[in-house]
Amino acid sequence: MSPATLCRDCLADLSGRPAASRCPACRSPRLLSHPELEDLAIAHLDADAFYASVEKRDDPSLADLPVIVGGGARGVVTTACYIARLYGVRSAMPMFRARKLCPDAVVIPPNFPKYVAVSRGIRERLERLTPLVEPLSLDEAFLDLSGTTRLHGAPPAHLLARLQQEIERDFGITVSIGLSHARYLAKIASDADKPRGFTLIGRAETLDYLAPQKLAQLPGIGPVTARTLAADGLVTVSDARRRGRDALIRAHGELGLRLHRLSHGEDARPITPDRALKSISHETTFEEDIADADILRRHLWRLAEKVSARAKARGLAGHTVTLKLKRANHRTLTRRHTLAVPTQLADTLYRQVLPLLARELPQGPFRLIGTGLADLLPDSGDPPGDLADPAAARRAEAERAADRIRARFGAGAIGLGRALD
Repeated sequence: MSPATLCRDCLADLSGRPAASRCPACRSPRLLSHPELEDLAIAHLDADAFYASVEKRDDPSLADLPVIVGGGARGVVTTACYIARLYGVRSAMPMFRARKLCPDAVVIPPNFPKYVAVSRGIRERLERLTPLVEPLSLDEAFLDLSGTTRLHGAPPAHLLARLQQEIERDFGITVSIGLSHARYLAKIASDADKPRGFTLIGRAETLDYLAPQKLAQLPGIGPVTARTLAADGLVTVSDARRRGRDALIRAHGELGLRLHRLSHGEDARPITPDRALKSISHETTFEEDIADADILRRHLWRLAEKVSARAKARGLAGHTVTLKLKRANHRTLTRRHTLAVPTQLADTLYRQVLPLLARELPQGPFRLIGTGLADLLPDSGDPPGDLADPAAARRAEAERAADRIRARFGAGAIGLGRALD
């Protein structure tokens, strides 16, 4: 007999039946089979090439073409579809390089109001399953489905397989799902079989599954940290396990302790809904260090738009704007400025963070730039006016109007001069 098994196409429960390569009901080969299928409850859902997928949905003629969502010749790639990725195009890559790798790509400017609308609709579906939904961005979220089996009459895996179908049917895009017993394992699982993937990592297999994985896949291990660890002979999870807890702590302090825990599948962090969200931020790492102020400002504007889109999607506004820079020597600079009135507007975030950037420019060049909103509160609407900046209300009204126009007529319907390259 096979372990607990579910057909991802017809949703037939095949548990207890003889093992088969195809569903006996619909002949689909897309079977989800796992000994812990009905026990795992921590999930990570990730939309596949989200922005590009939405653009392809809205223009079927793009279906079989490489599509890049991003800026102009001097901008960066926001998202690339899977066809474009076959050519080596990746997010945050300079647009000139992406065009060189994939000269036939269709390049589309981002349409954040449209992506926000899709993201909001998907999130509503997630919250029908559980109140414990923790969005990470417009296109991905964690879910804790513990204790929902009785409520919905089906285990989490069954609910998620049905949800995956509904999103594809109702929103015209695909998502990949990871299901496990810890949040970072669910994230690793969702990346394992994209697009349209559904991967499980059970408790019994955790150590074996993790052993060959690169440490860079673990939470909090960025490229710079991964290189530092590699210089110490630590590349894979099994390398960290062999080193041992005490040796890891002696060599790497708190990071060493975290490595020990994560390499053994230990992650006690809960899934935390938006009400506990304290900040929203986006950042981008450059392939080459940048000192040019104009290029840095263009990156800053695109990041401000992404932060604003997430804040608007969640009905939040921030009391504090933040700037993050990483110098060529890997030193990180973080600067903050508190606003008199919370905001969720891209224009306000951008204008308030520009002086912070100007003060740090002499310390360039920089390998990373990021911005965000912190000290988040429910949005209470735009302020009626500002004596120090009489045009602020007009700019706020113009941004809201632009959001509505782009959502209805497309990203190219209206734009700001600063977004042009």
